[in-house]
Amino acid sequence: MNPADKRAAIAAYKERKQSAGVFAIRCAATGQVWVGSAPNIDTIRNRIWFSLRQRGTTLPQVQAAWDAHGEDGLTFEVLQRIDEEAAHIRRSLLKARTDYWREQLSAGVA
Repeated sequence: MNPADKRAAIAAYKERKQSAGVFAIRCAATGQVWVGSAPNIDTIRNRIWFSLRQRGTTLPQVQAAWDAHGEDGLTFEVLQRIDEEAAHIRRSLLKARTDYWREQLSAGVA
């Protein structure tokens, strides 16, 4: 890749739109569900899975399920995307939708 193409690719990456969203982590063996939210729903799964592999997560219940059932025992699901532009609207909507999904799924916090 020549330098001009590389600069263009980096610029395009930085300018891409990020979608906030609500996600669920499910343990098939126990039926447990944890619901969380992230300002960038497209990257949160990789971040959580990396933390679980390194045992550096802040989600002790999810870590326990990971340790007991392995990576294949957990699934990640995007429940809802939030594409609001204004940050304050996105934050409040994200919180409201996270609370809604936790109640609907009787889920813990992720």
